Amino acid sequence: MGMTKLLHEVAEEKVAELGDRLVDRGITLPERYRVLFLLRNAAGEAATRRLIEALECRDLGNLFRHDVAFCLGQRQDGTAIAALRAVVEDTADHPMVRHEAGEALGAIATPECLEVVERFTADPCPEMAETCQLALARIAYRRRVEAGEAEELPDENPYLSVDPTPALPASTPMAELRARLLDEGAPMFERYRALFAVRNKGGAEAVQVLGEAFGAKSALLKHEVAYVFGQLAHPASAAVLERVLRDEGEHAMVRHEAAEALGAVATDKGAGVLRDLADDPEPIVAHSCIVALDELETHLAGGEYLAVA
Repeated sequence: MGMTKLLHEVAEEKVAELGDRLVDRGITLPERYRVLFLLRNAAGEAATRRLIEALECRDLGNLFRHDVAFCLGQRQDGTAIAALRAVVEDTADHPMVRHEAGEALGAIATPECLEVVERFTADPCPEMAETCQLALARIAYRRRVEAGEAEELPDENPYLSVDPTPALPASTPMAELRARLLDEGAPMFERYRALFAVRNKGGAEAVQVLGEAFGAKSALLKHEVAYVFGQLAHPASAAVLERVLRDEGEHAMVRHEAAEALGAVATDKGAGVLRDLADDPEPIVAHSCIVALDELETHLAGGEYLAVA
């Protein structure tokens, strides 16, 4: 299901080599991300253990650790629960890392995960609280489906990602999805469901609707919108992503996702924007631009980013 479809067997020696490189302080940030993506797709607990090791290395940086947590959630490996739980419970850790660990627990969605996220649904950090509320709702939804109390909707996600909520049916009229996505009074779970349905529809109209969502109050929702733009990689999204990335008043987690999305869209103009902001005063933004530029340049050269060793 989801990301687990992409997992493949990797020799034990190769996993060990990748694990050593992942925490090697002598490699560049883009190199470290390439290793991360290779380990993310390697089946088995050994790869999970090496990812957990990286998550626990504070000196690897908050941006990188948050992406490690994301990868652990996408793998849906229950052996990562204890490490993810420790991050969520550590209120001294960076909010972006804690948020991603909470989302990962929602993706794994076992009863053990339920207890953790439930305790942090009123966290003082709004993004953390909203993340745990979404995770709690996703786990409850999965339980209802498993008990036959809710219908299992067809998986219309072409990106194989494990999303924080199930999408509404792509057959839902775009006007209805737009209204729900932009409704500040609607539960975040329902707004996310509309968001992923818009993504699944795709096309220029989806880009237009998603662009409007950057006017939302929730930084968490806006960061997910930017993430979805990266999945779509539609050239029409470049202008709005540039605007969001350049906005120093925007939340760092939103700007970070806008940078990564620009890397996926891969235009020459986007490359210039990422170079401009690769020394941004906010490290999360600066490092995101460096990583995104590596992805963008690989795409422009005709390569496949995730396949580069």
